[in-house]
Amino acid sequence: MSTRYPFTAVVGMDDLRLALLLNAVSPAVGGVLVRGEKGTAKSTAVRALADLLPVVPVVAGCRFSCDPSSPDAGCPDGPHDAAHGTERSARMVELPVGASEDRLVGALDIEKALAEGVKAFEPGLLAAAHRGILYVDEVNLLSDHLIDHLLDAAAMGASHVEREGVSVRHAARFLLVGTMNPEEGELRPQLLDRFGLTVEVAASRVPEQRVEVVRRRLAFEDDPAAFAARWAGEEADLRERIIAARDLLPKVVLGDAALLQIAATCAAFEVDGMRADIVMARAATALAAWAGRTEVTSEDVRQAALLALPHRRRRNPFDAPGLDEDKLDETLEQFKGEEPQTDPDEDPEPDGPGDGGPGGGGIPPQGEGPAPESDGVPEETPAEPPAEAPAPAPQGSGAGERAAVQAAEPFRTKMLSVPGLGEGAAGRRSRARTEHGRTTGATRPRGALTKLHLAATVQAAAPHQRARGRTGPGLVVRRDDLRQATREGREGNLVLFAVDASGSMAARQRMSAVKGAVLSLLLDAYQRRDKVGLITFRGRTADLALPPTSSVDAAAARLEKLPTGGRTPLSAGLLKAHDVLRIERLRDPSRRPLLVVVTDGRATGGGADPVALAARAARLHAAEGTASVVVDCETGHVRLGLAGSLARELGGTAVTLDELRADSIAGLVRDVQAEQTTRRAA
Repeated sequence: MSTRYPFTAVVGMDDLRLALLLNAVSPAVGGVLVRGEKGTAKSTAVRALADLLPVVPVVAGCRFSCDPSSPDAGCPDGPHDAAHGTERSARMVELPVGASEDRLVGALDIEKALAEGVKAFEPGLLAAAHRGILYVDEVNLLSDHLIDHLLDAAAMGASHVEREGVSVRHAARFLLVGTMNPEEGELRPQLLDRFGLTVEVAASRVPEQRVEVVRRRLAFEDDPAAFAARWAGEEADLRERIIAARDLLPKVVLGDAALLQIAATCAAFEVDGMRADIVMARAATALAAWAGRTEVTSEDVRQAALLALPHRRRRNPFDAPGLDEDKLDETLEQFKGEEPQTDPDEDPEPDGPGDGGPGGGGIPPQGEGPAPESDGVPEETPAEPPAEAPAPAPQGSGAGERAAVQAAEPFRTKMLSVPGLGEGAAGRRSRARTEHGRTTGATRPRGALTKLHLAATVQAAAPHQRARGRTGPGLVVRRDDLRQATREGREGNLVLFAVDASGSMAARQRMSAVKGAVLSLLLDAYQRRDKVGLITFRGRTADLALPPTSSVDAAAARLEKLPTGGRTPLSAGLLKAHDVLRIERLRDPSRRPLLVVVTDGRATGGGADPVALAARAARLHAAEGTASVVVDCETGHVRLGLAGSLARELGGTAVTLDELRADSIAGLVRDVQAEQTTRRAA
């Protein structure tokens, strides 16, 4: 087994270390979501936690880690009467982003179940993580169906595997830890709420701290065993402190005053549901136990709020998580009761980071570890990064450029989808062959059988029963009889926006409405699990404002800052979209694209005959079969219909801003007419 980087050797990141340690003290807190930019040692800190957890007593030979003192009555390896116990280290199980459903929940041998009535079950990662840590790196990129299984297991503390009437259940209580880079997309609200605490991490801007990070990392890579040995004392001390805090935890009193502050804080910040109150109560209790106290204080409540509430305050997908600390302090002060009295004979708890107080996690201050190179690292707070300079305007935008305007309020859009049947990543937009959905047929399995088509399997096996010597009631099934169910569901697409930001679109109210429409489509893309990209065109050129990504937040941010002005190089925008889609087809051939062109259809730049050039560029997309929609932004009583002509050249459809709304009168009339036409045809 390879040597892990020591937890106590991690430089800085006090909030992350504290959140992990609180969950080690009280797993009921509910896990940690670690958000941060790439290269900030998120995974290193999480993996290092496993070595600090106390040993776990288990039933000898049980694949599901049953506790000898209270074994699971429904354990597939049970019953465990008078079970012999043994001890093992706590496990940290990693769930890969590309894992299959069988790898997560376990695999059931359908052939044995049908032919012999035997539940031959191979445990998955949920069973391996029971009473340990389940770690999901890049949790925001996890497939929807895997997230659903995680939600179920986290809510019920058990995993259920159901296959064609054969059922297996086993306990699955684990500490869920996820790391993610917000630039790659956000989490579903249901899964976000399942994480008890959240922490934002960023690389330090203090040069001395960065030097120390590099120095320790190089020392670890040169000789991992020697580096770990230098920190072994601190690791042992921290492990003992976790055990002591666990023993103290049942004795901690959560008084009425602290409970009132918790409830008032959650109400003041308008968090949904009651899970936040419960998590805050558990976190504050764990903080008190970690500090060696038996009563919860206002400072414990404050620290618990900073860890438990930020990710629960997102009112829509484009809101950044965060907490107004001034408002938090005012609420706590308003509902402050009598503070627990400390024993005057006891030493006061130090409150500096690393000193053993609630903020430090019991980790030595930087510069006080056993490694000699750690001396002299300052304890100052990392400086804020410099403000980001405004992006330079694209060349050729012209002197008529106007400042960015604010987007109008987003609305629910009509369903836009790619025609045909795809085979892309699971999502909620277009029809596709998927592992989940309604059953449409059966086929011979290629590889392991995952979804049995029972009727087709019985039909294939029935003619051979006499030849196989069937005598009893059981069906004699061979491997060649098994049939895999083919299913139809929904896939996520690549939605590429090409937004006209030229002078003809620059009327203030008009551009505000256009941005509101694009923002609405971005929100729809977030809900349907799409990748998105953003191209803008104005002046003489088109720019890829955002390469295809899963982060609709980033697209919304780029859209908000979009200035307008200049000519309309429509052909340049379409050609740029063609290049982007060509590259994306090579990267991910199974993800079908949907091109959304937002324009009034005018073409006034890009060559001697801009209209002909735009039509030629549009026909390139039509020749490749790219599904496209033109959002017609033309206003006024006299309409030229240029966007409709562009849609015909693209081989797509055109919708006006009003028709884009799901609840629009025009859309309602169109739906009714389509329904009537279908009825007449039937």
